[in-house]
Amino acid sequence: MTKAVKAVKPAWGSIWSIVGRDAILPGAILLLVIFMVVPVPAILLDIGFILNILLSLLVLMVALNVAKPLDFSAFPTVLLFATLFRLALNVASTRVVLVEGHSGTAAAGHVIEAFGKFLIGGDYAVGIFVFAILMIINLGVITKGAGRVSEVSARFILDALPGKQMAIDADLNAGLTTPEESRARRIEVSTEAEFYGSMDGSSKFVKGDAIAGVLILAVNIVGGLILGTISHGLSLGQAASIYVLLAIGDALVAQIPALLLSIAAATIVTRVSSPFDLSGQISSQFKSAKAWVPVAAILGVLGLIPGMPHMIILPFAAIASVTAWKLSRSKSPIDPALASPKPEAENMLQVNWEDIIDDAPISLDLGFGLISLVDERKGAPLMSRITGLRRQLSKSLGFVVPMVRVRDELSLEPNAYRITINGVILGEDMVWPGELLALNAGDATPLAIGRPAKDPAFGLDAVWITADQAEEARAHGHSVVDASTVVATHINTIIQSSCADLFGIDEAQGLLDTLKEISPQLVANLTPAPLPLAMFAGLCRALLAENIPLRDFRRVAQAMVEAARSETDPAQLVEGVRLRIGALIVQSIVGVHDILRVITLAPQLEQLLHQAVRAGKDSLHPVEPALAAQIIKAIGEIVAPIFADGRRVALATSPVSRPALSRLLSVHYPELPVLSFLEIPESKSVEVIAVVGDNPAEALPDPRSIAHTTHAELLDA
Repeated sequence: MTKAVKAVKPAWGSIWSIVGRDAILPGAILLLVIFMVVPVPAILLDIGFILNILLSLLVLMVALNVAKPLDFSAFPTVLLFATLFRLALNVASTRVVLVEGHSGTAAAGHVIEAFGKFLIGGDYAVGIFVFAILMIINLGVITKGAGRVSEVSARFILDALPGKQMAIDADLNAGLTTPEESRARRIEVSTEAEFYGSMDGSSKFVKGDAIAGVLILAVNIVGGLILGTISHGLSLGQAASIYVLLAIGDALVAQIPALLLSIAAATIVTRVSSPFDLSGQISSQFKSAKAWVPVAAILGVLGLIPGMPHMIILPFAAIASVTAWKLSRSKSPIDPALASPKPEAENMLQVNWEDIIDDAPISLDLGFGLISLVDERKGAPLMSRITGLRRQLSKSLGFVVPMVRVRDELSLEPNAYRITINGVILGEDMVWPGELLALNAGDATPLAIGRPAKDPAFGLDAVWITADQAEEARAHGHSVVDASTVVATHINTIIQSSCADLFGIDEAQGLLDTLKEISPQLVANLTPAPLPLAMFAGLCRALLAENIPLRDFRRVAQAMVEAARSETDPAQLVEGVRLRIGALIVQSIVGVHDILRVITLAPQLEQLLHQAVRAGKDSLHPVEPALAAQIIKAIGEIVAPIFADGRRVALATSPVSRPALSRLLSVHYPELPVLSFLEIPESKSVEVIAVVGDNPAEALPDPRSIAHTTHAELLDA
């Protein structure tokens, strides 16, 4: 029994810690309702007033010690509940004053009595004037100024919100920040807008609280005089001496915490972000000898004027002089955050790893004439397009494409740009930001205007024209795009062709981590056995190199697990995976209801390739050079008109020849998929549009004479 009780106690303690913490706020709201509705003893009023003063002082101290306003983001809500608490105390004290006030000044508690007697000397006329002065300071100066600052700050913060979001996206695309840092900055910007919006509304609570204090004072005085003279038979002088004193004490004990909260609110909204708290920020900015010298001089002159209080002014002039002398000997800067940068001469002889290592997977170097494309003041059109294409490419390829780091390069010509993947320059060209590129897809009428050029992404004939010539170019059948679209399209093309080079071990781990959330057992059977992480990453790169996306990664991973059971050689492992995801490969070439158009090899040519592959089993390119040249030429004559018409076609061959043909043709025709017969689903309709044989010139028959071929017939061929 004792052990059971001991076991229950820790659990009960943890439950109480959770329930107790969650019950504090509802309990506080219930306490406010009790103070407003239920008659409260004088002792509870005293406790409430002291708690109110404690809370106000605590809020003020926290406001003074934060480094930036968002460090006290709960301030608007705290201000609301503190105001409600103080008003609830006013309601409860008003009830006690009006009901029990005739019995003496101690009827409403010792706190109100102390404020009524000690702070104002027992003279209610003095109390009225003191209260009036406090109200003028609180309502007319502090609250009004803080409310205006909150309103203006909220307006400027909301107006600047889109620009800040664009700046965050620009830094992310340029590689200056990581995705986690950008996400944190977005949360901070959103929280800042919500905070200043809440502060704008909270200032109205402070103003309303000050007005309510005046009205409650008037109600207490008028109600006390009426009740004292009519209900309790007191003379007007006796009623005034009791009720007015209690009303003034009640008003002062409520308005002093209100004044503290108003100061805290004004402190928060007028703060500027700094690495120091408020006292450190002010003291650091007053450490200037140039500011203290004229102060000491002016005080010294005033102290020497006849009739001035010399014994008071001159000591302060001496203090200012000593302060200026000590600050002049100090070599510390005024504010580390504002100090001017030190000369870099002392660092010129130092060389760091950061100076020589370029770790950006994708880089875009711009000449100084293209800076307008990434200028935030002009909308940064190129940055927004890069963000869009990264998102689109990540969805189509199946992994997160790395950030594109954009930087200016003085060695380039003004209108030139350069695209680099893993340190290798894969594209460069020139664009003109103030002009448009008119593209000729092949059937447009040539233009006699503009500057002739080539589209950097697809090699189409193009012309750079001015904006007022765009309609004429469209009328002649040209497609017109701006400079940012040209660069973004070029980047898109290069990333698609080099996606395998962008996939590394970190990306592989990211894929596995994502898949593990939905298929933990599949990941457990995939890596580290039978496929170590490095081998798994290499397999993914091999698939990407053959234009096989990883977006349906669950099925791809299942195929890897099945293939790894029977294959250990990396090359054969790739073929095994391809065999099991043939439907996905074909789906990436043509639609579900479309016919797969293929080119096949003549049986004699297939036999030659089989012999070459078996003879050069360990060779990367086993096909004899002369034969390879004939195959490339023949296939080129077939696919050139097909690609010119924008149609898709694939080369179908035997599983033995497929890897060698794929490596051979990938350099010359990267857009031509090379499929194995076994990779084509049995239910897919296939149309053979050409057969590559001994005479390539006669290999392209009339398309009207070609019949649809089934999968079985293709295998028989």
